Amino acid sequence: MIKRISRKLFAIVDWLFRKGDRKFIARTNNIQNIPDLRHRRGGKVSYAEWAHVIGIFQTTFYNILEKKNGNKILDIGCGTGLLAIAAQNFIRDKGKYTGLDVLKKDVDFDASHYDPKYYEFIHFDLANPTYVKNQSEEKKPWPVPTENYDLVTALSVWTHLKEDDAIYYFKEIKRVLKPRGKAVITFFILDRTYEYSVKEKSGKKGKYHNTPSNKWIFDEPAYESKDWFAPKWVKYPEDAIGVTENGLNLLLNESGLKLKELHHGNWKEVPGLYFQDVLILEA
Repeated sequence: MIKRISRKLFAIVDWLFRKGDRKFIARTNNIQNIPDLRHRRGGKVSYAEWAHVIGIFQTTFYNILEKKNGNKILDIGCGTGLLAIAAQNFIRDKGKYTGLDVLKKDVDFDASHYDPKYYEFIHFDLANPTYVKNQSEEKKPWPVPTENYDLVTALSVWTHLKEDDAIYYFKEIKRVLKPRGKAVITFFILDRTYEYSVKEKSGKKGKYHNTPSNKWIFDEPAYESKDWFAPKWVKYPEDAIGVTENGLNLLLNESGLKLKELHHGNWKEVPGLYFQDVLILEA
């Protein structure tokens, strides 16, 4: 009860803050679209964190896109539009942002919140144990054209996909990208940097120290996979999935995508571009 009351009070404060803060925005033209507290989801609800992450990926898009406007951008797992806001400046002049999500309520919100001249949102009827169970279990192509997009984005999507789903939809990235198109996908990559961080967390007897970062130790095979792992605390493996370097190479080989850059995430307790690992891919 106290927690509910506190959240309601904070929602009022958040509304008042955003209303006042907009009057002081002087050098950005997109964070005005950050939703209110009720509609900030996807593992982060803080207004400040939304603004921070929007800036990270707006900069990333600028650095990798050959043209700076008129782009066609496909965002997988769009949620309530964090990357839609980051993409805003790159879809002007006949560009388009298309967001796909398995959650109908998020798609409905997006359709009412973002300018339909530049934005479209599609509900993708696919089940996922973590997000929605009562939808189609059948893997199927995204309902979008082939070789149509300059950029595909996915913020914390492959961190919720088991091996066969991850491979199938990596191939979909390749299908929908234009030749030499780019993709920005976030992961938990279980590489040498990760292994080093795990050793640092371990005590002399091999037990992990009691720190919050130990949430991100992936030591349980996800559905008996050799390369897809989940932490012990998950209810379903899809709650949080990490992929080994061998698994990443499998994704690249199966899809034909090329890995251009890999930026380690600070979840590994190293300086990082973002919390998760950020992969820049090319068709």
